[in-house]
Amino acid sequence: MTSRKDFLSQQAPENYVAGLGRGATGFTTRSDLGPAREGPSEDQIKEALAKRAAQLGAPTPSAYGAVEKKEEDDDDERFQDPENEVGLFATGAYDRDDDEADRIYQDIDERMDRRRKARREAREKQEREEYEAKNPKIQQQFADLKRSLGSVTDEQWQNIPEVGDLTGKNRRTKQNLRQRFYAVPDSVIAGARNSTEFDTSVNEGAATNGSSNDNVDGTMTNFADIGAARDKVLQVNLDKAAMGSADTNSGSASTIDPKGYLTTLSKTELKGQSYDIGDVKRVESLLQSVIKTNSRHPPGYIALARLHELAGKPVKARDVMAQCCSLNPHSEDAWLENIRMNEGHNAKVIAAAAVKENSQSTRLWTRATELETDQLSKKRVLRRALDLLPKSVVLWKQLVQLSEDEAEARLLLSKACSEIPASIELHLALARIVETVDEARKVLNTCRRANPKNAEVWIAATRLEEQVGSKNTQNIMKRGVQSLANENAMLKREEWIEQAEKCEEEGAIVTAQSIIRETLSYGLDEDDDRKKLFMEDAQASISKGRYGVARAIYAYILRIWPTSKSAWEASASLEKTHGKKEDLWNVLEKAVEAVPQADDLWIQYANEKYQSGDVDGARIVLGKAFNQSPSENIYLEAINLEAKNGQIEQARELLAQARQEAGTDRVWVKSVAFARSYPPPSDTNGSNSNSSTLDLVTQGLQIYPAQPKLWMQKAQIYESLALLPQAREAYSTGTRACPRSTTLWLLFSRLEELKAGSVVKARSVLDRAKAANPKNERLWLESVRLERRAGNLSAAKNLMARALQPGECHKSGPLWSERIWHLEPRTQRKPLSLEAVKVVESDATLFVTVARVFWAERKLEKAVTWFEKAILLDSDVGDTWAWYWKFLRMHGGEEKRADVLGKMMVAEPRHGEVWA
Repeated sequence: MTSRKDFLSQQAPENYVAGLGRGATGFTTRSDLGPAREGPSEDQIKEALAKRAAQLGAPTPSAYGAVEKKEEDDDDERFQDPENEVGLFATGAYDRDDDEADRIYQDIDERMDRRRKARREAREKQEREEYEAKNPKIQQQFADLKRSLGSVTDEQWQNIPEVGDLTGKNRRTKQNLRQRFYAVPDSVIAGARNSTEFDTSVNEGAATNGSSNDNVDGTMTNFADIGAARDKVLQVNLDKAAMGSADTNSGSASTIDPKGYLTTLSKTELKGQSYDIGDVKRVESLLQSVIKTNSRHPPGYIALARLHELAGKPVKARDVMAQCCSLNPHSEDAWLENIRMNEGHNAKVIAAAAVKENSQSTRLWTRATELETDQLSKKRVLRRALDLLPKSVVLWKQLVQLSEDEAEARLLLSKACSEIPASIELHLALARIVETVDEARKVLNTCRRANPKNAEVWIAATRLEEQVGSKNTQNIMKRGVQSLANENAMLKREEWIEQAEKCEEEGAIVTAQSIIRETLSYGLDEDDDRKKLFMEDAQASISKGRYGVARAIYAYILRIWPTSKSAWEASASLEKTHGKKEDLWNVLEKAVEAVPQADDLWIQYANEKYQSGDVDGARIVLGKAFNQSPSENIYLEAINLEAKNGQIEQARELLAQARQEAGTDRVWVKSVAFARSYPPPSDTNGSNSNSSTLDLVTQGLQIYPAQPKLWMQKAQIYESLALLPQAREAYSTGTRACPRSTTLWLLFSRLEELKAGSVVKARSVLDRAKAANPKNERLWLESVRLERRAGNLSAAKNLMARALQPGECHKSGPLWSERIWHLEPRTQRKPLSLEAVKVVESDATLFVTVARVFWAERKLEKAVTWFEKAILLDSDVGDTWAWYWKFLRMHGGEEKRADVLGKMMVAEPRHGEVWA
């Protein structure tokens, strides 16, 4: 056996440091009672490094004064770059040049670190602030609350309620409620006694038959009673279930209103046994804690008293309120609640004590007055109150209302106005009941001097002048506006308009007009778009039903811009919709005088005369229009007027005159249409009529070859004569002259399809039309319908798919309507309607289709909604009105039909695929 020690028992080599090779110089375990042992000192490490350098034949690293790296920059060799030269040249000689290079590189690194330090620290600070803002500490969250605790007074500290074990107390209370026992009814005891009885008699029928199924063991079982009991239990359970929702909102919850500790007990009415006793007890204990904690808090007493009252304990409630009033004698709410809980003489006694303690309380004096039954006692109480409160407007008003004599009321109001000169309400009331107008003016002047910054006084003065029929209303309002402007008390424009609307509502139309005239431009500069703003104000007043204010605004606009055609048209529209016929004529008369070149106003004026039955008046208006502006519109309106009244020859003469003096393309189109409808007397039989019409249309085409309607009329004349080649030639020439006319292409296509019977040629015409007019929804729609009429449903679907591509007409309402109604099965109509509305967003034709889909599904309310949307979107489409009228004839009431018919007459629709 050798005497050599084992490895662990041998002595450590000189300068051995445990763990130094792997970078560990010491560690601490759980079993250590103190800090870990210290590692080798700096001198020992330097000595070990110097010894190793001597063994390798290299100089000491610090021999030439190289600056040592900082501790935080000293990395372990395990984390060094494998391509670092330290590892490659570890055995090389370290001379002065190497040391100088190391110092230079280290200086560069430190300088670069200093340059980046400011930005790095700023970035780190910003990141730290963002993190602290998103994740604040608890102490930071309550810092402001802690600071506010410094302002808490000693009295507030003492009034903080004590914190009790509410959770444990509530849990124990619920457990006790579950363990409550009730007295068992006598019927239950009697039933239990009879359940074990034996019947000593034998059923003869059962004995005879030798069997008995009911009484096998000799006991009696009454199934009728069992069924009755079961029904009774079921009825009780159903009643409880029905009352469950009401109990949840019965106001008996334990939540307390933090503002006044008032529960929702005041909003409910508990009757009989419709409340839970446990809840009442719990709320009562909470409120008792409130008033014990702070006996000077009347809301707590009021809540407790109401709880007792609703629980059927009125005496206890009165005692609580009596205690509250004794502790809080200056609380109005406490006295009012105490008066409410008492009746008769007791209430009067309490009211007397209340006003004695609170002689300046208007509410208590008012309540004391209400307790009196006769007028004399009420007046006595009010006079006593006014002795103490002479500045109370409420008390003076009540006393005046109790006065049966007008003279007495005037006397009281005079006294009140002298006591309260700043009360506008009292002065206005006195001005209304004085005997003469001069006295009313004096009262208002007195009020105005006492309230120079109040506009209501000036409005009242203007209304007074209007009531007496004076023409001085405008001057009064003008003076008032100047006075208020000097006092810097002018209202805003919107507030003045509201005052005018209020005056109109109360019947003071002249005052409302005066207000608008003097204040509408207040606060606006000349550079502002005042006209647009005034028009918007007028429309807002019309929407509120204040047509007098709207008329005043339009009148103001026309005084500033007398030649504004839009303002005259808006004013005429207002009179036509909400005014009288004479007022409309008056507005139009002034309009044509102010804007004599406005053909639309002349035509509207003539139409209104004609619709009222005054044909001669319409002729006179058009005669004046000829003198002012002999345009094509005036000529055409005169021709229509004569044609409607059967004056064909006169209309023909006017057309000839119009072709000579105002020979526009519209005049030539109207002349051809008139010649086709009313041929000359010499041409009524034979082809002479058509030949003369063809000559007329040919003359028009020589002057206006690019007018598509003339080409249509020429082709239609040939169609009426069954001359299809000539009609085809007319359409072909017309499409070459007017390639952008969609209607001309459509008529050409229908000629080939319907008259000539050639679907192929019709398809070719539409293809050429789509090439000349890309992205045209009407041409795509006609192509789809052509294939559908020909029975090619698959081709129609393909065309529809091409038409609804994003690059074509994917937002076309008519195309989507065609697809929904004719190309898809019935079950897909509703989903397609939803998709179409999302894509198209707004189209009257599509909305009508959606309404028809709901109509087919018998969802009438939704159908009405979509019909109304379509009308609001575009009221000029006659097809929408036609479908809506058909719907109302089947499912609408008489009143609704009359309303829709009136709206349609006002809208006067003129367009639509079928309507036109």
